[in-house]
Amino acid sequence: MKKKVDKVKTLLDSLPFIKKFNGETIVIKYGGSAQINPELKESFAIDILMMYMIGIKPVIVHGGGKKITELLGKLNIETEFKDGVRVTNEDAIKIAEMVLSGDINKEIVNMLNFHGAKAIGISGKDGEFLKARAKDNGKFGFTGEIIEVRPEVVNNLISEKFIPVIAPIASGEGVNHPGFNINADTAACEVAAAINARRILFLTDTPGVLDKSKNLLHSLKEEEVKELIGNGTIGGGMIPKVEAALYAVDRGVEKAHIIDGRIEHSILLELLTSEGIGTEIKR
Repeated sequence: MKKKVDKVKTLLDSLPFIKKFNGETIVIKYGGSAQINPELKESFAIDILMMYMIGIKPVIVHGGGKKITELLGKLNIETEFKDGVRVTNEDAIKIAEMVLSGDINKEIVNMLNFHGAKAIGISGKDGEFLKARAKDNGKFGFTGEIIEVRPEVVNNLISEKFIPVIAPIASGEGVNHPGFNINADTAACEVAAAINARRILFLTDTPGVLDKSKNLLHSLKEEEVKELIGNGTIGGGMIPKVEAALYAVDRGVEKAHIIDGRIEHSILLELLTSEGIGTEIKR
């Protein structure tokens, strides 16, 4: 009986959050182990379906860097990184688009639809949803930075009750341009800002932002994040994550969340419980 009571208490705990987010758009950047591990994939699909069923409007932006690197290796195409950014040559952009739009995107869409959602996959090229130019004047080849987002493309899909699943490939200038490979975190932020999303969640392979004693920091303001970067508490691969989060909240997103995608149902635990499981960043 106690287990049954505990289940009801959990449901009651989530009720204020269900009310709060009903009708709101939430962007999820999907990557890391959650995108690879079969059990976590299943958990992710159920979380998205649950959000959809209680009236939240999820929008998914996914990465796929590991798969791109693996396929480039099999095809003997060299992978080069400068300052932690992939240099995408003309051969690599074709592979990136094939992996992101043709493989990963369709896998996510099929998984969501199998569980009863109504998902549809697009890339930034569809409807010229994302337009880009070469990052740092071409230093990184066909790796780009977004210069324009057409929010009506995604908003129209949402109004038709679809869950948009977005591959971060953007269109370039000219009919014969192969397009640009876009960092998925950056793409998620630009999308969230353009469609006036209430929240953005980054699924990572870390618990969130940690202090020097490796304790989780549950909530941070912009000035606190900058201080933690300055004193070295935030470093390495977490820096681009928190910078992306800051960019999103500076552009009008209420809060950004960095959460551990290795935990089953991490999205629901973060959004629909009092404690949450990750780090929220706010203005």
